[in-house]
Amino acid sequence: MNWEQLLSLKRFGDTNKRLRKEQDETRLGFEVDYDRIIFSSEFRSLQDKTQVVPLSKTDFVHTRLTHSLEVSVVGRSLGRKVGQLLLEKHPHLKSVHGYTMNDFGAIVAAAALAHDIGNPPFGHSGEKAIGSYFKAGEGAQFKKHLSEAEYQDLCDFEGNANGFKILTESREGREGGLRLSYATLGAFMKYPKESLPKKPTNHIVDKKYGFFQSEKDMFTDVALELGLEKRSTNYSSFQRHPLAFLVEAADDICYTIIDFEDGINLGLIQEEYALEYLINLVRGKIKTENYNALKTTEDRVSYLRALAIGTLIDEAASLFMKHEENILVGKFETALLDVSQYKAQIKDIIDISVKNVYRSKEVINKEISGYEILNQLLKAYGKMAFNYFNSDMSNYDKLLVNILPETIRFTNDSLYQNLLAICLYISKLSDTNAMLLHQKLKGNIL
Repeated sequence: MNWEQLLSLKRFGDTNKRLRKEQDETRLGFEVDYDRIIFSSEFRSLQDKTQVVPLSKTDFVHTRLTHSLEVSVVGRSLGRKVGQLLLEKHPHLKSVHGYTMNDFGAIVAAAALAHDIGNPPFGHSGEKAIGSYFKAGEGAQFKKHLSEAEYQDLCDFEGNANGFKILTESREGREGGLRLSYATLGAFMKYPKESLPKKPTNHIVDKKYGFFQSEKDMFTDVALELGLEKRSTNYSSFQRHPLAFLVEAADDICYTIIDFEDGINLGLIQEEYALEYLINLVRGKIKTENYNALKTTEDRVSYLRALAIGTLIDEAASLFMKHEENILVGKFETALLDVSQYKAQIKDIIDISVKNVYRSKEVINKEISGYEILNQLLKAYGKMAFNYFNSDMSNYDKLLVNILPETIRFTNDSLYQNLLAICLYISKLSDTNAMLLHQKLKGNIL
């Protein structure tokens, strides 16, 4: 892979090659990507989607929206830092092609902003609820009407693949989805493979999958334009875009440190233990006089959080440059922070977050409710999608269709497309709207 291709400004439908040096300096091509994402309705719905604690009424607990904004800020800093180092190492990228360090920052920031845009309501339990419906619930009856790959898409419903669908799916009046640059789409694609085979290797790109069968052609077009090398001739799989490692690192940094901070502010993690874990990560960088002047837990945690994020940004940038050559040929097989000198400290923080926050009764009880809500929605709409496919719609099915957005379309030709359309609709619901729709289907008049 080479950086000239990897930094492609091409967008869906372009017939002429876009050059960086021809861009308007007041609003560069990659910065347009950020704008298009942040003004999209799908991004706005993240303000009422779970990050860690579902349906929290506490102001300082993060939602998917605040988490995504913070990952984007970290990603921009990380991208700029790496961009500066790459331009020093490959000066022709600036002298010949006109790229700047801000271009790298803009690509990573936009991809990071969108990284959770495909996640359904109620956090990762939402993905599991959708998958479980098709794997072990009433949705298992549809298997005989689907190809093996189509069925696997649904059984392991993946927010990353759903995000790629949201960003790229054409509909009337919006060809090519948000029409993001291919460089940003490449950085977004953390798992550039289809759903089967499952985890064929231990390489980081095989951990999950990154596109549904419905977007296979679009995904392939992006990958080939960027020069991503194929990893297999037996199924669709490509090497990861190098900047996807930075998007992943930005996300890892934020959920490690900020989910931990949420646990502290909620009282789920005791302050004395929490501060000790953070201090272990930034030892030697604390200005004692400044730190001792802070009187509240929130201020002390905030001070240490800022130091920790800055430390891990520097670490991730250094690791990227150290392994850049292997990354470009697909031989770097882990997340950047998995080979960090701070790996032990990061593990300690994640372990206590898992024990005290992710597995707390408050979180588990609300995840159970979310699981049941999504299961009931899928039962109603899954049956309707099947009946539409068979041209055997009941009056109730027709009523359900009438309350769907006009962007949701069904067909008599493909049950897979119908079921995926339902999953897309449900995945876009905020936590609150999923609850309200559930109540409506139960017959509770709102």
